[in-house]
Amino acid sequence: MNYTQIAIDGPAGAGKSTIAKEIAKTLNYTYIDTGSMYRAITLKAFKLGINLEDETAFSFVNETSFEFINNHLHMDGVDISGEIRTHKISNNVSLVSSYLSVRKQLVSVQNKMAQSDNVVMDGRDIGYNVLPNAKHKFFLTASIEERAKRRYEDNIKRGIGTNLEKLVDEIKRRDHIDTTREHSPLKPAADAVIIDTSDLSIEEVVRIITTKIREEV
Repeated sequence: MNYTQIAIDGPAGAGKSTIAKEIAKTLNYTYIDTGSMYRAITLKAFKLGINLEDETAFSFVNETSFEFINNHLHMDGVDISGEIRTHKISNNVSLVSSYLSVRKQLVSVQNKMAQSDNVVMDGRDIGYNVLPNAKHKFFLTASIEERAKRRYEDNIKRGIGTNLEKLVDEIKRRDHIDTTREHSPLKPAADAVIIDTSDLSIEEVVRIITTKIREEV
């Protein structure tokens, strides 16, 4: 059976995870948040007490299991959806996700997930690297200021105290790391539809994407 794959890429704070989740719900597809998997590995590295700057210390990735259950990521059988959303993880995940050995293993896992169901997968290199043959590809972006504002409001909802100006600087830093890393940098696939979400609501973006998908069915 041939399953449909929808790839949604974009930088931090562009709204891709929220929007991908809504699209999966609307179309009754499985949602796969690849970014959360890199966050999970970062969390596990902290728990193991390894040096995050030593790529050779990440061999544990090969023995790590993942499963998405009701949009919650379970690593090694434990729901870690809440633990991976801390400030500490956000500030270190770009480094961990830059390692080729980590990316190769997680991309392999993500590919297997996409072979067994209709999926909406979001990340930073989905359209051109993880699912290059996806039928539908989108790249969401937004101004740095708007993305920082969204992250600030999200943190407030989670009870995390943050400084807006500091978030702007952190997002700039993360963008630089993600777009200049050697392996699978953040960029749109050549055939992706690019959508600037700066002045659009979640509902508007979901409508634009689902309309586009249905037009191409």
